[in-house]
Amino acid sequence: MGVELAVSPQHKKVRDRVKRFTRFDLLPSDAVAEAFARGHSEGDPVAERFVAETYHGEMGGEKARALLDKALRVGIANVPDAPESMRALFAEFETIPDWLDPDLIEQGAAVWRRWGYSLGAVGNAGTMDTYTEASLAVPLSLSGGYAGASALHRYLETSRWWLEVCRPGAVLTPGSTAREVSLKVRVMHVSVRARVAAHPEWRSDVHGLPISQSEMMLTLLGGSVGPALGLYALGFLTSPAEMRAVLHFNRYLGHLVGCRVDDMYPATVGDGVRLLYYFDATRKHDSGELGPELVEGFVPSFEPAASVRGFQRVRTLFHLHLQAGYTRLFMLPWNRKNYRLPSGLPGLAFMVARAPLVAVVELLRRVVPAVDRAEQAVAMRSWRRWHAWHIGRREEAFDASKALRR
Repeated sequence: MGVELAVSPQHKKVRDRVKRFTRFDLLPSDAVAEAFARGHSEGDPVAERFVAETYHGEMGGEKARALLDKALRVGIANVPDAPESMRALFAEFETIPDWLDPDLIEQGAAVWRRWGYSLGAVGNAGTMDTYTEASLAVPLSLSGGYAGASALHRYLETSRWWLEVCRPGAVLTPGSTAREVSLKVRVMHVSVRARVAAHPEWRSDVHGLPISQSEMMLTLLGGSVGPALGLYALGFLTSPAEMRAVLHFNRYLGHLVGCRVDDMYPATVGDGVRLLYYFDATRKHDSGELGPELVEGFVPSFEPAASVRGFQRVRTLFHLHLQAGYTRLFMLPWNRKNYRLPSGLPGLAFMVARAPLVAVVELLRRVVPAVDRAEQAVAMRSWRRWHAWHIGRREEAFDASKALRR
């Protein structure tokens, strides 16, 4: 049994009107809708067995983390004391799905490289828009990842993963940092899932499992169909073929982080739009005070400290207003109005003014391969520079042993 999901009357009306005039159905098939509801109660059994036996078992977090690091460094075959649950996890992780197309993977990664900083910003704005839902807000609030002062650092951790997986050939290269970080993200999610599921604030009868298969599916759409369509407003002209490629790329990323990408994963961009609409149509709006805690804590985390002066202060304020601008553009207005956020108008004005230039470059890259390569290089260099500037001497931990904050 899955959680109960009901399409709102307003969304039904919009669906009927769109279908009448375009013949495009905004809602998924009954089979996909049922799989999505069922997926709210489904997790990652293979990784869960490993975490229960090691991180949450007698071995403990510190030793489990060291064992995982060793296996990633030298290969699971060279770790004789690895438990069977760990060998099963690595076997699944290292399996190449029969549907994988290496050319599409690289094309999809190239799309991410062209989007660059905008991918992270639009993805984060879209994610904040989902904090109306307790099933998403409770795990983040309890783990503390996107709450209060830690919000920016958690975003930088996620950005590190984005930066690594879209490097040319990275996700298919054994031993790459991209694959290492992906497995650590998977283990971290499983650890948080177990801790939150056992917490008295979690309502399993209403929400199923924390960080469920369905919610992980939404993050994959937030890295493919969502930005592919949304970033048109900022001049990024992603073609239908590129949309399909980035959808395929995200499908493999889902495989790496423990998301089942067979039953309900979109086969087309239209299928992706239907799932996104279905999520919006079945919102419960039950996050209460946790939604504002998470949303209102993120953008202000970009504010410069009182000690920051001169150019560095201007640079910090620029990114603060830019992130606020993305929330104005990519959060639903009726959701955004419920939160106290910076106006976002300066950042929005900058993005709108830049859009024609971005569009010109996007058109040129289709006929001049050198422009395509240059666009990717410039976008990635800028994104990495921003990440390095913010991360400073801190390190991304992807810590699966961290306790909940309350």
